[in-house]
Amino acid sequence: MAKKPAKKPARKPTPKIRPLGGKVLIRRLEAQEKTKGGIVLPDAAKEKPQRGQVLAVGDGKLMDDGTRAKFQVAKGDQVLFTSYAGTEIKVEGEELMLMDESDILAIIA
Repeated sequence: MAKKPAKKPARKPTPKIRPLGGKVLIRRLEAQEKTKGGIVLPDAAKEKPQRGQVLAVGDGKLMDDGTRAKFQVAKGDQVLFTSYAGTEIKVEGEELMLMDESDILAIIA
């Protein structure tokens, strides 16, 4: 009897939002469900993750000489960002983050 292939989780579609200037649109990664000791955390006790995936980037920050700065992050990158970074927005029932590129601390390799 042949095994059925494991189902991949459904990918959420990318919202039709284009950030302006030096802004980045990020989808937070899921919060931890259990502690290392195996305790299941209720929704109220979960900390909001500081990790996310870049969904879209703007045109780049406008420099004094009129040129645009290149982004260090790209669509699809997984990143770490500061605790109080950006603005939470709700698009099509999904909570996303809109933040400056400077609020991103690192790209996760």
